[in-house]
Amino acid sequence: MSSVADRRYMEELASLLQRQVAVQTVQGKSYTGILAGVDTDTLGVCLADAKDEGGQTIHRLFLSGNSVQQIQNVEKPFDLQALADRMERVFPNLVRIVQEAGVIVVMDKIRVTEKGLIEGSGPAAERVKKVFDEFKKERGS
Repeated sequence: MSSVADRRYMEELASLLQRQVAVQTVQGKSYTGILAGVDTDTLGVCLADAKDEGGQTIHRLFLSGNSVQQIQNVEKPFDLQALADRMERVFPNLVRIVQEAGVIVVMDKIRVTEKGLIEGSGPAAERVKKVFDEFKKERGS
């Protein structure tokens, strides 16, 4: 059971890679930046373009795992369900979500993530891409 919990914990942490995070240290310091890397053994982190409380920018900041108190995702999460609902209006009964993978599958052959179309071609895939682009534009992301 522990290995399943460990794996899920690391998947959650990995999902924050390349996202804006806020890191609080045990020394009481705060930094925000892009989570560029994580040492899976020590839970040390690397922040790209980090900013401290005073606004000073640090190109790369490495924090050891024993000094990290907490990591917070500061980006608004992508609403995969809302996108799937939108896709469902265009492709009725042909859309399903694979939540654990963060993927929407349309017609069992077209795959979409929060980053866009990752698999599929042809007119249906072009329509999926158009719906995705409109959705992103409306959400301002």
